[in-house]
Amino acid sequence: MANASVNNEKDNLTSVLYGVRDLRLEQRPIPIPGHNEVLLKIQRVGICGSDVHYLVHGAIGHYIVKEPMVIGHEASGIVVKLGEGVKSLKVGDRVAIEPGVSCRMCQFCKLGSYNLCPDMKFCATPPVDGNLTRYYVHAADFCYKLPDHISLEEGALLEPLSVGVHACKRGGVKVGSTVLILGAGPIGLVTLVTAKAMGATKIYITDLTEFRLNVAKEMGAYKAIKVNRGDSDEQAIENVRSEMDNEFPDVTIDCSGFQQTIKMGMELTKSGGVLTIVGMGAAGNVQLPLFNALSREVDIRGVFRYANDYQDALALLSTGQINMKPLITHNFKIEESLEAFKTAETGIGNAIKVMIHCN
Repeated sequence: MANASVNNEKDNLTSVLYGVRDLRLEQRPIPIPGHNEVLLKIQRVGICGSDVHYLVHGAIGHYIVKEPMVIGHEASGIVVKLGEGVKSLKVGDRVAIEPGVSCRMCQFCKLGSYNLCPDMKFCATPPVDGNLTRYYVHAADFCYKLPDHISLEEGALLEPLSVGVHACKRGGVKVGSTVLILGAGPIGLVTLVTAKAMGATKIYITDLTEFRLNVAKEMGAYKAIKVNRGDSDEQAIENVRSEMDNEFPDVTIDCSGFQQTIKMGMELTKSGGVLTIVGMGAAGNVQLPLFNALSREVDIRGVFRYANDYQDALALLSTGQINMKPLITHNFKIEESLEAFKTAETGIGNAIKVMIHCN
């Protein structure tokens, strides 16, 4: 698509969140790329649990939707216009979009932990607009060219996959590791395939829903364990312990972030092992058995997004070490955004990853 045709284009249909359960479709002006930026024609956007959380609650922690915000951050697109100074990309390139753009100058950025940058501008995190729109401007150095054999859907899935890569790195997953993953939603499943690619030999995974556990089995889980809704924390822990034949994992990765799963991770991880917490389901205060973890020197590590992980995620995908396609269960057009979000929220039709087509 040439630059001239963009200039004549007027359709920039956009999904805008105005407040709790107030998602609207509206036309917005096509933005102009600045220095080191590219204008992208967005192709695919996956719906993340955080997007649904903003729709349902209007906030995540201290990030509060106070004014209209474009939703969406798991995206792929095609470069249609270059800003001044862009040399790494050309018009027509298909790219995956890393949605967080850091300042590049603070101590965290210089040390490589740019996900901790205090001036991070992250798509669809108030007050920054996301990319569920037909045309979107983004920093060129946070766009990753896709090989020809990688689909645009897979490109959009690089975002959650990078979370899984970062979580496994933080947890120290390696050849021969036994891993327990708590929660078989999209993040749990991408963490599963990543851990397997990194050499984990036994991967246990838990969830409340049977269909997600079945997908986990298909994607290589050693054992998928059903957790019963309504069980006490102690009952749930004992159930999982029994299903694992009292084996203690080297690394536990909690992709749910509720009190029950965090407690489970603390009590089931082997002494000297690592509990990595990815999920933020509780997003508040929880009561935890710290003595159990501290007395056994279980390291507890947090995960916040990712840093320097997109390249590794793309390498895993492009070399065929992992297959993300089973995650995509539903597809919608951008005009059907409300229905797409309803599907993602309710899980109707055994939804795992809902993908919106913007082109």
